[in-house]
Amino acid sequence: MSILSIEDVSLSFGGLEVLSDVSFSVEPGEIFAIIGPNGAGKTSILNVISGFYRPTKGSVAFNNKNMDRLSADKRAALGLGRTFQNIALYHGMSVLDNIKLGAHSLLNTGLFSALFYWGAAHKEEIRLRKEIEEEVIDFLEIESIRKKPVGSLAYGLQKRVELARALAMRPKILLMDEPVAGMNAEETEDMARFILDIKEEHNTTIVLIEHDMKMIMDISDRVLVLNFGHTLACGTPLEVQKHPRVIEAYLGQKKG
Repeated sequence: MSILSIEDVSLSFGGLEVLSDVSFSVEPGEIFAIIGPNGAGKTSILNVISGFYRPTKGSVAFNNKNMDRLSADKRAALGLGRTFQNIALYHGMSVLDNIKLGAHSLLNTGLFSALFYWGAAHKEEIRLRKEIEEEVIDFLEIESIRKKPVGSLAYGLQKRVELARALAMRPKILLMDEPVAGMNAEETEDMARFILDIKEEHNTTIVLIEHDMKMIMDISDRVLVLNFGHTLACGTPLEVQKHPRVIEAYLGQKKG
């Protein structure tokens, strides 16, 4: 059974059609990549899945449950984590505090206890910090920077902190928007390794957008190709690489 199903999704802004009848499904535990030229609609489909955009037509289902009426925060609480193309962190806060924000939806204490930070709220905060420090921070190898303000970190480390915040949500599906954009070769290799480890060790399903074709072809189980909001192809990396419509879209010529 698919963990994520997108059925005939279309999206328009005024008279501009951004997505047109896009359909695909994602299987549990796979790395599913979405690629395409600039303006293909890649980020728009992630925004539809995560609830930031409401499609003009079509539906989104998570674990066979329709999510069309659910807000972005409720989808996150169900297990949809997200990283962004442009880093969305609080630069004046420490690495640890930024990561803890990702686990906010997992807290169970009531407002009264939380306001006065006592009893159950205090115990839950301690438990949460312990889990983050022992699992997420250790997993992503950022122990040495956990007390530093995010704004003082290099770009590649900030991207890793954003990934840590998403992992603190314990997502069943992790949506990643250009996770290695702007990174050098070493940082890209590290991020690719972390993505593979998240799949294998956490059994997390990953849907990602990326322009780095080498990384996509190396780590993805399946690839969806979009062009001007339309689906060109979907299959294994090898199948997609050989698809004549994909070659035409990327190279501007037909395979002959």
